[in-house]
Amino acid sequence: MAKLSPLMIAPPAIFAGLAALFFVGMLRENPDELPSTMTGKPAPAVQVTPLGDKPVFTDADIRSGGVKLLNYWASWCAPCRVEHPKLEELADQGITIYGVNYKDKPGNALGFLQELGDPYTAIGADENGRMALNWGVYGVPETYVIDGQGNIVLRFAGPITDRVLENQIMPAIEKAKAGE
Repeated sequence: MAKLSPLMIAPPAIFAGLAALFFVGMLRENPDELPSTMTGKPAPAVQVTPLGDKPVFTDADIRSGGVKLLNYWASWCAPCRVEHPKLEELADQGITIYGVNYKDKPGNALGFLQELGDPYTAIGADENGRMALNWGVYGVPETYVIDGQGNIVLRFAGPITDRVLENQIMPAIEKAKAGE
């Protein structure tokens, strides 16, 4: 009888392990959603610098009463351009939106807002990406729904579309309002 070597067993075992991980990943409610350890926890500190003469927000603003959104964006980000009209709709509905301009040139960022409009209640620049790192940002655009106590209710990575607005952002805003 031939003896099985570890080299003969390893490939099928590795394949079976990877297949199990893939299967477990498919069981998630939304496999495209990036998990966040921040949900339900206090928002990390705000560390932004002014962007031109735009009003800047502070850590105290994030933790003050009322539901608000914090949106990471950049002028060089094509999906940020796609989601911008949705942010303007939310602002028109009276939702407070704080903008964090991520690793951008100030002139380009201000030009982006001049061209497309400014939905932000206040805005700050994260020129070196330090704040984004603390918030767990994967890339732009990325939006956080924050409750009146400064806790993160939802983290959404990607552009806000009609479907995202209806199925994720608005339910999170309602949940945050209910907790006030």
